[in-house]
Amino acid sequence: METTSQRSQHAVVVDGVTLHLSHPDELPIRWVGQADLMTQLLAAWTIVDPRDLPLNPRLLGKPGVGKTTLAYAAARTLGREVYLFQATMDTRPEDLIISPVVAANQEIKYVASAIVTAMLRGGIVILDEGNRMSEKAWASLAPLLDARRYVESIVAGIKVHAQKDFRFVATMNEDASTFELPEYIHSRLQPQIHLDFPEKEEELLILRENLPFVDETVLDYVASFLQRAHRADEPYTVRDGINIARFAAKLAGEGRQPGPAIIRRSVRQILGEEAEVYAPNPGISDE
Repeated sequence: METTSQRSQHAVVVDGVTLHLSHPDELPIRWVGQADLMTQLLAAWTIVDPRDLPLNPRLLGKPGVGKTTLAYAAARTLGREVYLFQATMDTRPEDLIISPVVAANQEIKYVASAIVTAMLRGGIVILDEGNRMSEKAWASLAPLLDARRYVESIVAGIKVHAQKDFRFVATMNEDASTFELPEYIHSRLQPQIHLDFPEKEEELLILRENLPFVDETVLDYVASFLQRAHRADEPYTVRDGINIARFAAKLAGEGRQPGPAIIRRSVRQILGEEAEVYAPNPGISDE
């Protein structure tokens, strides 16, 4: 169901109220490796019957394992506009839906959030780090995450219904939850898709994708470091590995490839001295 009477690229009129829309996020992101995770997420969004509804999946994992990257890449696979909303412990219901802003002429201008914009344009919204939000904030999204598929703005005095192509996904860090999710939200955010540390070859693929200008021997060294850290149950992720290799390349200088000593220095400066114990010695295989 849709209540809009007029539409443009940047504004929509809903029940007589003009909503100014957010802009989609354009990011140079591609998902590599762990194809099954992409399959699971796309399946959750699939409609198998005219009477069916999409699910609202939840991506769970440690910080830096690629939850947002997976969500964005999946959305782009479907060719949809993608909108990111970064949740914080200070997120308010109006931040999630519609915010009033005083325009230059001193009139009130209603600005649609990334979530509401995606609803109206049939896009996909990624609610990033959703377990940082309070229950009060989540409560405002409850009707969107069930068969009703709408949100209600007390500020603007309107209900906004989602287009049929609208899709929702939330990412959550397993070790960084500020608030416990209420049970009625748990039941609406399904399925749960868990992301874990990749195997070495998949981490190498990710490192190559992000650092095509860095020598393969450097990337292999960093991947070996990450695998050693994973086996010790350290929280270091491929994001850390990208930063280690990137900083090492900068330390080495333009046109030069960093050696083990420079990489170990980069490990210390990126992650601290305690991480250096996982850096392989030169010539020692990780196998």
